[in-house]
Amino acid sequence: MTKLSDTPNRFGLVSRIFHWGMAALFAMQFLSAAAHWALPRENALRETLWSYHTNLGATLFMLVLLRGIWGLLNMKNRPAHVGGVMGKAAKFGQAGLYAFMIIVPAVRLLAAFGSKRGFSYFGMQVFPPRETAIAWTQAAAEWHGEMGWILVALVLGHIAMAIVWHRLIQRDDVLKRMA
Repeated sequence: MTKLSDTPNRFGLVSRIFHWGMAALFAMQFLSAAAHWALPRENALRETLWSYHTNLGATLFMLVLLRGIWGLLNMKNRPAHVGGVMGKAAKFGQAGLYAFMIIVPAVRLLAAFGSKRGFSYFGMQVFPPRETAIAWTQAAAEWHGEMGWILVALVLGHIAMAIVWHRLIQRDDVLKRMA
């Protein structure tokens, strides 16, 4: 039987579901952003992919928070990072991933809170529209897209390190702990 919680040798079922489920959702989110950026306006594919971007982003924000809580609850049982410079780089990279997974949607939600459009999550009103936008809430959101592309770079770096460093160079069992 698969353990739900993490152990020093392997991530538990809940951590693995969070990891791989969120990986699939982030891939969809990045695809919607790439299509929005690359395809011309009035393109049906662009509009279809973009239509779920906001709800998916809010869902991912909630999942990141839940995953963070789960990770903190399992901290003492989790597999240890490799030591040395690469271990420190891995911890720094993971911290960057989590920081951007929180900051990118948070600035957009803050902007929605202070906007004339408000924010609905799957049709449920979360933030009502305002008559006048709150300027300071809009400022950070101007960087939402750029920070999203930084998050893409961090995710690609995470994947590259897992495949190139751990699988091809080190040939260790790090990937098996999350598989």
